[in-house]
Amino acid sequence: MPQTILITGTSRGLGRELAIQAQQRGDRVIATMRAPHASPALPPEIEVLPLEVTKTDAHAELARQIEGVAIDLLVCSAGVFPGRGGLREAQCTELDWFIGLMTNVAGPYFAVRALLPNLRLAGRAKVAIISSAMGSSENAAGGSYIYRASKAGAVNLARNLAVELAPLGIAVGAYHPGWVRTDMGTGAAPVDLNHSATGLLERFAELSSETSGIFEDYLGNPIPF
Repeated sequence: MPQTILITGTSRGLGRELAIQAQQRGDRVIATMRAPHASPALPPEIEVLPLEVTKTDAHAELARQIEGVAIDLLVCSAGVFPGRGGLREAQCTELDWFIGLMTNVAGPYFAVRALLPNLRLAGRAKVAIISSAMGSSENAAGGSYIYRASKAGAVNLARNLAVELAPLGIAVGAYHPGWVRTDMGTGAAPVDLNHSATGLLERFAELSSETSGIFEDYLGNPIPF
């Protein structure tokens, strides 16, 4: 049965591929990105709206634009990877930390808060937050500190949202897309973008009130919190 899906971070990479695949299978897709006019065009069937995920007023405007639209699935895919490397290589600044945490953690929080009325309209809605295995407490190889900390925060956010939203019939999951060949993942990554997006959409379909709070990869393998 076709759903209405809103996906953030669709200007490129994983978010873009998720939007395209969801539309191709017959879903209504609302795709958001920071600068739609400066980004490659998506298929015309996809509704594109502007959203700067770090800004609460931008989320309020998005909510105003889609007021009364039931959202079956919210996918928080917008993400950044600042400060690659270790302490000496990365030389992370205050701004790097601000952008990383605001985009990867606060962004999903702002989206869920702003779009909660739309999720409630759907009856039994779902929220999928794209995190990373690098946010697992058992994945401690050092380096990439902003990304690791922010993705751990995204997992914690998903788990706690799952508890709070359970009485409303809204399920929440955190997902690792794999190390994907994108601009962020680099060409050295082993996972094909199409394969990752297909697997993630299958995982989102499986998400339910019984599995809410889950942290798994695109193939359905559980990841330690």
